[in-house]
Amino acid sequence: MSNQAKFDSLRATFESFSYESFHYSVENGAFFATFDFVLTPEIAFHPTFLIPSRSFYHWQDIPKPLLDNLVFHIGMIELISYWKITCPKKVVIRPFALDDNQIRWWKKLYFNGLGEFFYVNGIKTTIDEFMQIESAMTPLPTVGRNDGLLHEQTLIPVGGGKDSVVTLELLKNRVPAIPLIINPRGATTECVAAAGFTEDQTAIIKRTLDPTMLKMNAEGYLNGHTPFSALLAFYTILLGFATKSKYIALSNESSANEPTVPDTEINHQYSKSVAFENDFRHYVAKYINVDIQYFSFLRPLNELQIAKLFSRAKDYHKVFKSCNAGSKTDSWCGRCPKCLFTWLALSPFISRKELTDIFGKDLMSDINLRPILDQLDGSVEVKPFECVGTVGEVRACVNKILQTGDNLKDTILEGVDKTDDMTVEDYIAQFDEGNNLPPLFINILKEGLHG
Repeated sequence: MSNQAKFDSLRATFESFSYESFHYSVENGAFFATFDFVLTPEIAFHPTFLIPSRSFYHWQDIPKPLLDNLVFHIGMIELISYWKITCPKKVVIRPFALDDNQIRWWKKLYFNGLGEFFYVNGIKTTIDEFMQIESAMTPLPTVGRNDGLLHEQTLIPVGGGKDSVVTLELLKNRVPAIPLIINPRGATTECVAAAGFTEDQTAIIKRTLDPTMLKMNAEGYLNGHTPFSALLAFYTILLGFATKSKYIALSNESSANEPTVPDTEINHQYSKSVAFENDFRHYVAKYINVDIQYFSFLRPLNELQIAKLFSRAKDYHKVFKSCNAGSKTDSWCGRCPKCLFTWLALSPFISRKELTDIFGKDLMSDINLRPILDQLDGSVEVKPFECVGTVGEVRACVNKILQTGDNLKDTILEGVDKTDDMTVEDYIAQFDEGNNLPPLFINILKEGLHG
């Protein structure tokens, strides 16, 4: 059965999905929440998250209506991972009412955030047809301004890759900062430690998936990519209020705006794009709170500028990891698009020998990676569905290597010709003005670029 036929069949069998309720409690300074999603009377999902106690949390200072609002919205983004298993036509939101604008907003996020899911599974649908959202009559609790609730402090999500390292390194001594990690692993905790933060100085979220979903995935129900960065966005707003941090500084770059599939809206990094960031900021200001500021600190930069900044942060070179395939073992797999792109992006600034030490192998000499290079540099139409840079950035790095005159026999660049694309130096000189950085952060970033 094709995935399109499976999609149609599942939608006929499972007609409705409901977000029934959410529950939370604070005990000994730790925050625990659970969500109740129902597919059928026999199939329900109860994902949870736990925020371990820290001295910098102020749960008691968050007005209950605002806390209800914050947790409710995390449930709204969590539900997409469970809805996609069977893709019911109708979604019922029972805790609170959503107005027409909110329904349009959520449908846009769900549809674009699942663009890769639909594309990879070969599912044809439209934003009008894929889902209908109904909601309860209970008004969404709002609070408006909360003078004095937020301080001049910055929450910095850390994923363990080079991007969040650059943000952490540039901001840690310039603004009061708290690192945030979801489901810690070796690279995230070691990067935070390399920045000088202890575990007690780091905000932690332990997110747990419902085992029924994992079981259904294993049984062959629909599965695929969901917009994790959108989920992170709603969690950061909750943690922003818990830590009284006015600023949420993400590490998404301008390169994330390029579609994965040319001439479409399908983008693996949709929820890292400036389009999502702008939509999210407007939504938060209207439906949650106008004071908290969510933005990407690295939005003015491209991948090569970030790589140059990262090359200076040598304390992190042995601990950072950007490889999704090796995340469970805290390693570089050395075989995936993310590994190869990271190598190429760093190659103008870090020697081949040093890169070999970082990755544990010489990726240049692994000719099995040539098909991945063809995807990254635009030799084939569709880029890898990974968080990688633009085709132009990859070509600039390849051209830089070709200019060295090194012997490239028996490497992935054997037989590759130089192109007339922009140079690495051209990319280094850029600064994207389409960003949401407050003036203080613009100044810090520009000083870092020229430091």
